[in-house]
Amino acid sequence: MGAHEIRVRIGRISRQRVYQLARRPDFPAPVADLAQGKVWLADEVEAWIEARQRRASG
Repeated sequence: MGAHEIRVRIGRISRQRVYQLARRPDFPAPVADLAQGKVWLADEVEAWIEARQRRASG
């Protein structure tokens, strides 16, 4: 999953915001850093998003 896919999944946040989130200590580590950007495992990003949604909903 690249930054674009994360943007779409979270809700059209900016590419810069994706990279801000990626610097958080609780965000999954990228599995590759390619010329076009970092790549993360989709299941790890999905788990991170779900955990944040659970915390936000109480």
